[in-house]
Amino acid sequence: MGSEEETHGWSVKMSVPSVLAMVTVFSMIPGEVLSDIRGTKGLEAQQMAQGSTHLHRRLKRGWIWKQLFVPEEDPTLRVIGQLKSDSDRGEFAIKYILSGEGAGDVFEIDEYSGEIRTLKRLDREEKAFYVLQAQAINRRSNEPEEPESEFIIKVQDINDNVPQFQNEPYVSSIPEMCPTGTTVAQVTATDADDPMFGNNAKLIYSILQGEPYFSVEPKTGIIVTSWPDMDREAREEYLVVVQVKDMLGLSGGYSSSTTVTVSLTDVNDNGPTFQHHQYTFAVPENAAVGTTVGRIMAQDGDTGINARMTYSLKDDLEESSTFIIQTDPVTQEGVVLLAKALDYETKRRFVMAAEAVNDHVDTRFLTLDEFTDRTTLKIIVEDVDEPPVFLSPLYEWKVPENAAVGTQVGSVSARDTDTVNNPIRYSIDKRSDSTKAFKIDPNNGTITVAKALDRETSNWHNVTVEAKETTQNHLSSSVVVFIKVLDINDNVPRLARDYQPYICEGTQAGELIQLLNAVDPDDPVEGHHFYFSMVPEKHINPNFTIRDNQDNTGAIVARRSTFTRKDRTQYLLPVVVTDSGSPALSSTTTLTVSVCSCQPAGHCPTGGVEALALSMGVSLQTLLGLLVCLVTLTVLSVLMLVLRRHRRKQQEGLEVEVKELELPETVSQKVLYYGEKGGGGGDLSFCQPVVPLRRHPKRKERRLRREDVRASIRMSLRESHLIGPEDEVFRQFILDRLAEADEDPHVPPFDCLRTFVYEGSGSPTGSLSSLDSLELLPEPQVYNPRPPLVRLTPWYGGAEEDTVF
Repeated sequence: MGSEEETHGWSVKMSVPSVLAMVTVFSMIPGEVLSDIRGTKGLEAQQMAQGSTHLHRRLKRGWIWKQLFVPEEDPTLRVIGQLKSDSDRGEFAIKYILSGEGAGDVFEIDEYSGEIRTLKRLDREEKAFYVLQAQAINRRSNEPEEPESEFIIKVQDINDNVPQFQNEPYVSSIPEMCPTGTTVAQVTATDADDPMFGNNAKLIYSILQGEPYFSVEPKTGIIVTSWPDMDREAREEYLVVVQVKDMLGLSGGYSSSTTVTVSLTDVNDNGPTFQHHQYTFAVPENAAVGTTVGRIMAQDGDTGINARMTYSLKDDLEESSTFIIQTDPVTQEGVVLLAKALDYETKRRFVMAAEAVNDHVDTRFLTLDEFTDRTTLKIIVEDVDEPPVFLSPLYEWKVPENAAVGTQVGSVSARDTDTVNNPIRYSIDKRSDSTKAFKIDPNNGTITVAKALDRETSNWHNVTVEAKETTQNHLSSSVVVFIKVLDINDNVPRLARDYQPYICEGTQAGELIQLLNAVDPDDPVEGHHFYFSMVPEKHINPNFTIRDNQDNTGAIVARRSTFTRKDRTQYLLPVVVTDSGSPALSSTTTLTVSVCSCQPAGHCPTGGVEALALSMGVSLQTLLGLLVCLVTLTVLSVLMLVLRRHRRKQQEGLEVEVKELELPETVSQKVLYYGEKGGGGGDLSFCQPVVPLRRHPKRKERRLRREDVRASIRMSLRESHLIGPEDEVFRQFILDRLAEADEDPHVPPFDCLRTFVYEGSGSPTGSLSSLDSLELLPEPQVYNPRPPLVRLTPWYGGAEEDTVF
């Protein structure tokens, strides 16, 4: 360092508290570091005394002020040190600048004197040290007097933090009956203070609650058992309170505590024990199999799998097979169940031993015998009034179908199993014997035939017989009686179907014509055997014979040849069928054998025109001719019907229908103006309504009625040339129309539309108006030299079909 700048050096002055702090820190620095510092200090003093020029060079090589100290949580803002350059002559020509961590907000430096001050209270747990840089600048040249130097300000720890337990809460479990020294759990606490500075972070553990059962290792916090054979059944849970202190437990330190929950887990150290030496139960004798008789319980202080047990019945003195015992998996109770039906009259009491055994045993704590216990079960059967009991669960009898009324079929029997032995009456359920084919003796249960039987109608009868007590509760029971009706030969055999045999014209003698089968409703035990034969006659049938095939079939065989339709178209052949019953029955059926003009393959047509001709006994040509005639007649009839309908439509088109007067909706008086053009009255016209009239409410119905009226008028007019004006028929017609108009309140005086007169007689006619029809006033006679032409018009209008007289 030959330059002038290199000859200068830094120095630091610290306040008294800082020096004290420095001493404290030195006590914690290793020995070799302290020796180096001391050596440096001694060398520095020697050089200063000698005035050696190498003093500054030595100072630069061993700055001992690089580490400053400040106590944490110090509320006083103070000077903790001073930086001073060798160039500083007290003229304030040097400017000191502080930079780095906390510069300006935690620490500040006096730019003239170089004093370093704290600006606020420090917390070591928040930040343990600060690294800063100091620089001396010449105010005149603004050049650095010394190179930038880095130093550390360390925050000294004080005991200001409470130790805290980690991983709370603490829960642990150990098996009961465990030996002393068994590890329970380990608690861990931490202290935020500096573990390297004094005893602030030195922790020690102790038990506040839980002795004498548990203890804790002071330094590790491991909790162990200190009491042997702790019993879960006596106490299942313990709360152990552990305290931790810093400062190695010395006074003035901080402490905290935590709770450790210790549970004892179960081991099988208890066997089952019955609370009673005998259990007594009662069960009615009519209890169903599977009924729960009672429950027993052996107490076991253990829990879970160690408390599981199995019950059994032992040393059965009186048929324990009547009962069984099962273990309820939920409650660990022994459930006694009924395994067989009971009978009070047979056995009234059962005594047996019940045993309970643990499923899982642990011989470390008990012997095998201590895991078993026994008790006595006493079960009493109670008497119940029971219904009668039939001696057989069902009855099956047989009776021939020709059995006479009153024939005994069989007998049922029931008894009252109770000690009182009540009398019993028998009856047949009407729903099971709707035909009332049988009856029963109510006293002894004998069943007899009540009406004639028919196996072919019903071959089985299922009858329900009821037995009821006559006293007390009138209890009853029933049994089914199956009655089979045996067959007898009471039906004649018949041919299996309606045979229609035929024989071809070219058939030779001995050829098979028809194979026959028979049926019989009877059902003999040995099966059916039918015999076929011909009716015995004086003369042998020359045409056919019947051959019995001995296999329940028969055959019709031709006796001769040369059958032709010209000679004969049909032959009648009686066939006798006989069964093998006793007595044998037979029937006779007459078959019609037709002679057929068979096809080349020998087949006789069974459908179509030819078959129809054969069945009618006529030739094919004759049948075809009849069919052609029938078709022709049908066509002619249809043509005539169409022509007649066409003419009727033409006649209806020529007729002039009466035009109905359309009436408006409004209502007015029935006042019409009418007049007659021409003296002769040949020109008639409709009256013109002065005011609108209301619509008739029943116009459609009256229209239909008027159609009948028109038809009646036409018929009368066709015969009017034969009658005169005084004829009773015409007079009656006029009176009927007048009465109809008078009685109808909805009809306007439409008769003003026409004037009715008769031609040829010269008789004057009066008005037929309904306005004055009720008052028959005489009309003045008007003479008209010209015979008027009268148009007889149906009611409500005119038509072109009017007839003129």
